[in-house]
Amino acid sequence: MSTTPELRTDWRSWIDTPVRWAGLAAGVVVNRLVTFSPESDVDLLYAIPVLGICAVGGVLLADVVAHPAAHGVRQASVTPRRIRDHIPRGPASTLLVQALLLVVLLVVAVATASTDAAGHAGRAVAAAACGGRDQVVGPWPGPYYAWPVLGGLAVGTAVCAATLRRITIRAADDEQRRVRARATVGAWGLLTAAPLFAVSLTMATAMLSLSCGGWMETVSLWGLGIVAFVSALTAGWCLDALLLPQAHIKERP
Repeated sequence: MSTTPELRTDWRSWIDTPVRWAGLAAGVVVNRLVTFSPESDVDLLYAIPVLGICAVGGVLLADVVAHPAAHGVRQASVTPRRIRDHIPRGPASTLLVQALLLVVLLVVAVATASTDAAGHAGRAVAAAACGGRDQVVGPWPGPYYAWPVLGGLAVGTAVCAATLRRITIRAADDEQRRVRARATVGAWGLLTAAPLFAVSLTMATAMLSLSCGGWMETVSLWGLGIVAFVSALTAGWCLDALLLPQAHIKERP
């Protein structure tokens, strides 16, 4: 059962956006002040979920601070509100596919990872070279790089799901719910599309260094290149949806 109170327009109507942006800014500040790993590439893998989770925190804070005051008679409806009614289904479906693809690529990378030239396990990939000797190239998104990505995706997904549920069940008008739901989807998209771009681009670069990959290397490079390109575009959409979700209100749900 949902409620639709009469909402009063006051300072809460304009503070919503600054509060949401403050969450994203907090993520940038945290990443600048905190070093999660001494290696810059691994530190970046931790920085992406931290940024996304802080951005979702901004959406949650906006839902608390900018929650409109209800006045008058509360009207109850027998139609339950659903999360899927407030999120853009097309982009959400695309992000879901990309999340699954990210997991698949990481599973493949972990299964094929080997020790690099410096003796670090799981940071390179080995393949037979043209001369018959094994060729080791890297970096490769093996276990050393995969766990920060998978951990960040798991935690971020749980936080975003809880946020969407809170936004859906809280008393507010539909426009407010759609704005905050799209901002949440944008934050989750950053957790998905940005790592997918990094993983696919890293794998493509490593495979490009192989001397005798044959037709399988060519097909893989094309596939990874397309994935990297699409995920980069998706990350751009997600950042826009996070910063300016009002621009996506009229999108088909």
